[in-house]
Amino acid sequence: MIPKEVELRIARYFFHTYLPDDVMRGLEAKLLPPCIWMDEEELDHDELVRWALEIIDKQLEGKRFK
Repeated sequence: MIPKEVELRIARYFFHTYLPDDVMRGLEAKLLPPCIWMDEEELDHDELVRWALEIIDKQLEGKRFK
């Protein structure tokens, strides 16, 4: 099994290197406001991840990286 820290570092690299700028802007527009205005304890991390995945899936619709 791959350690979680290794998975997170790979995901972070992919996220910042391969996602198109328009996808990144969409993620920032949706995720930054609640992250800025709410305390860390108040954030629903699962909801933030769902929002991000919806944006990524919609923007990359059918595109593959392999």
